Amino acid sequence: MRDLDRRLFNGGLSEPLLAGESDPAFYAEWLNSFYARDIQELFGVRERTGFLDLLRLMLRQSGGLVDYSALSREYDLSRATVKSHLDAMTVACALIPVAPFHGGGRRELVRRPKVYAFDTGFVACARGWRDLRAEDRGPLWEHLVLDVLRTAHDGHEVAYWRDKSGREVDFVVPRGRRVDAYECKLNPARFDAESLKAFRSHYPDGENFLLAPEIDSPYDHTFDGLIVRVTGCRDLLLRGIGRRDRRQ
Repeated sequence: MRDLDRRLFNGGLSEPLLAGESDPAFYAEWLNSFYARDIQELFGVRERTGFLDLLRLMLRQSGGLVDYSALSREYDLSRATVKSHLDAMTVACALIPVAPFHGGGRRELVRRPKVYAFDTGFVACARGWRDLRAEDRGPLWEHLVLDVLRTAHDGHEVAYWRDKSGREVDFVVPRGRRVDAYECKLNPARFDAESLKAFRSHYPDGENFLLAPEIDSPYDHTFDGLIVRVTGCRDLLLRGIGRRDRRQ
């Protein structure tokens, strides 16, 4: 777990990952270079302060829902400008939007995306964390799972599902008429299947996965009548490689 904590807190870039501790100066310098190299030069954005303030906010709120109107009011920018800035961040791979999955149900969220930062080290730094607390691990673990899903399901859209009662499945991947569901949990024994069961009442076809660290041997477990594959990220990547090999 110590190696996982280091990866979650310092992120995946080589310099902070190999460092003994997190260095806020590194992240600040990286963001300044990112603006000059990837944003100002490629997108012609001249509002440096406003752009970087918005990016830092997105890093702090990583994994949350985006409200363009609220961001527009907070930063005194037009809604179109906010959306343009976020689009630039996405094209430059600083942010990863995850759209809501829906099949026409009246109680499903259908519009607001969730947005994740590209690297957990920037999230920890933007939130001002000096060390990793127990309650911080879960949200950052979700970021790592998203990275693995995007790699394993190359060519398939990764989405999330939520209804208006607040029940949510972390990630879903549609595959034709089937929809696979992926939940993230540090401790599988504490998994509550209520949201997954609600999701499956609408979309019964597909596999259920519970992604947890340090699972060397995947196994099936029944949660509230649902068969769920408890597995780690390595097994998920191998399954993705296997699917691509079969297509070739």
